Amino acid sequence: MQPVVTADEMRSCDEAAIRTYRMPGILLMEHAGTAVAQSLAARFGPVEGKRVLVFCGKGNNGGDGYVVARQLLNRGATVDVVSFAPAAQIKGDARVNFDILLTMAKRGSGERLRLLRFSTGTMQKLRKPDVVVDAMFGTGFSGAVRQPYLRVIEWINSLRIPVIAIDIPSGVTASNGAVENNAVRADVTVTMGLRKIGLLTGQGGEVSGHIEVADLGIPLAIYHNPRFRTMLVEPDDVRRALPRRSLRAHKYSVGKVLMIAGSKGFTGAAAMAAMSALRAGAGAVMLAVPESVYPILARKVSEPIVVPLPSTTEGSIALGAWDKIVERLDWADVVALGPGLSMNSETRKLVERFLLHFRGNMVIDADGLGHLARIGVGVVKGSRAQIVLTPHAGEFARLTGSDARTVESDRVELARQLARRLACTVVLKGAGTVTATPDGRAYLNSTGNPGMATVGSGDILTGIISGLWAQGMTAGTASYAGVYLHGLAGDLARRRYGERSVVAQDLAAYLAEAVRQVESGGLV
Repeated sequence: MQPVVTADEMRSCDEAAIRTYRMPGILLMEHAGTAVAQSLAARFGPVEGKRVLVFCGKGNNGGDGYVVARQLLNRGATVDVVSFAPAAQIKGDARVNFDILLTMAKRGSGERLRLLRFSTGTMQKLRKPDVVVDAMFGTGFSGAVRQPYLRVIEWINSLRIPVIAIDIPSGVTASNGAVENNAVRADVTVTMGLRKIGLLTGQGGEVSGHIEVADLGIPLAIYHNPRFRTMLVEPDDVRRALPRRSLRAHKYSVGKVLMIAGSKGFTGAAAMAAMSALRAGAGAVMLAVPESVYPILARKVSEPIVVPLPSTTEGSIALGAWDKIVERLDWADVVALGPGLSMNSETRKLVERFLLHFRGNMVIDADGLGHLARIGVGVVKGSRAQIVLTPHAGEFARLTGSDARTVESDRVELARQLARRLACTVVLKGAGTVTATPDGRAYLNSTGNPGMATVGSGDILTGIISGLWAQGMTAGTASYAGVYLHGLAGDLARRRYGERSVVAQDLAAYLAEAVRQVESGGLV
């Protein structure tokens, strides 16, 4: 797996390259600027004759911008470079590259190169650009964007022309993707060495556009650091993790899932979760539902074994169902608890009894999480079961006594903290779904799209994770692999129906194709 790093972790990589391997910092800067110039040419067409506007801060990100300007100038572009700092404040390698541009401007490139110091009137002097290069802040930025940068970012976003960001769009916090007030909306972000967490999660994921990773020539040994605890899940990772069936396999040897789900008015959630567990490869799924909706589900699904349980007057599973459930617990490799369960108070007592007495593998989702929030998450830490929680930001906030905005501002670290505290696996769903495990590792997903924000999508994921886990995978591996396949099914569905028209049933329909593509090495 490829690590995904914080700003500090990437800085440590750069420092190790310079100090341990004696790589000059100016060489790293040259590699960075060259990669951006090459990406610009590849993405936005021939450079010659284009007008390019480069905004440069005073740090190394600005230095990268000066290299980009030189590279584009050499390819025939007309370049305006706007510096936010006077020359006296530009230091080190950035100053070297600034001085090279200054010399070029004096010796024959003056017609196509202008070096401008930012001021109130600078924006009126600019030639209308074809492309903007954002080299203002880089990964060292955090907090709110202040003036005059805020005004410039608003202006860039209003242009409706291609924008390429160096390392990370200005205004985004590299370590968590937070955007306090505004950020550059990039079409392409060329990030250096390794992906940053902020490019894949939080609001940073919305403004980064297509992400390219530039090879700076840093020795790979530096990146293989066991202290890096956040990883990006990619197709090969899932392919290696998926279990292989023995030639002697039978339906009860390849995973059995007991699904405790459904209530009056919420039969679809139970059906979709059960069918998705089968599509994920489980050999048998027993769907235990309130007797009040048993006739509906017995007709709705054919492959799962549908079992009626005592029902409350509101049509949910009654506490009296416990004895019948216990009879089937030894049969199951995994229990999934929650889809369509309802928030009935008697059903909550059943959920609490599960948490206090069950010792097996259990996925808790949807209404199961709602009950858990009212019972108190401390019961999870004391549980003898091995548990996977699958909340979205709102459910996570209720579990932790927080709010959704706070959760979204630092998804990776908060998921990691909760997994450690409760000694369970936490799948924090959303843009940049995070799978966090009790050992402090976090896995960021690389599939999925906004079209998956539709009712029932989470029920499909519960089924997939349960089905994979039942086949012998670990809780963490089943979770991140399930999230990947779920997202890939969503990407396939979007290709067929468009982003606005994807529904949960489409995810279930494309799950088999997602698994096939991963196993065969095909790409979406």
